[in-house]
Amino acid sequence: MVPTYFRRELRDRVLQRHLRLRTFVFLLPPIYCACLPDEGIICGDSRSRMSVIPVTPSKAELRIAALAARDALNGEQRAAAAQAVAARGLPIEFARGAVVSGYSPIRGEIDPFPLLRKLAAQGATLALPAVMARGRSLAFRAWSVDDRLLLGPLGILEPSPAAAEIVPDVMLVPLAAFDRLGHRIGYGAGHYDYTLAYLRKIKAITAIGLAFAAQEIEAVPALAHDVALDFVLTETKVFDFRS
Repeated sequence: MVPTYFRRELRDRVLQRHLRLRTFVFLLPPIYCACLPDEGIICGDSRSRMSVIPVTPSKAELRIAALAARDALNGEQRAAAAQAVAARGLPIEFARGAVVSGYSPIRGEIDPFPLLRKLAAQGATLALPAVMARGRSLAFRAWSVDDRLLLGPLGILEPSPAAAEIVPDVMLVPLAAFDRLGHRIGYGAGHYDYTLAYLRKIKAITAIGLAFAAQEIEAVPALAHDVALDFVLTETKVFDFRS
């Protein structure tokens, strides 16, 4: 049996740690196991040293952490980041009249409008997405910087339903988190994954994520249906994933 004082010490250690991950302890004499934040599953007994089995955070846990980092940014930092991305511009050349789709920022997303205004001045045709239904491709409606936007069914600003629908050549993609392989975590509905997979059957589309540097994580647990980005632009760096 594991000594009582040792089990109490282990229990107290677990309970006192910060609860970023669900913590649990179970004892199977003479073997004990515990799941500790940042350490993984620790197993051992009175006759051997402990071994560590890493715990991989879920997408939901990674999303929560990345959004908390994003929410911690103040208004001045957000505005400066949006201007820095706009000043750098797109990492690819595009022909005059090429369609670039943006998005209406929600939930503290980096503001794409300074970049969109710059691209419009360089000759790009702009579009913004409209949510049609879960499991369906987003629709992209033509939009100019002076056009009025209307609240869509999800409370997101969209162009008028009367605006022409067009297919983008370059798609600016919002995100909750990203890694250095071009994988992205969104909000769980899969709108952009479905849209990119569907529209790339029609034409080549360059997908460019926009994010704050604080939203980078070590690794996204990507699934088979997740579509990788070609680039991510932050206020500090351009990430090119095409190779």
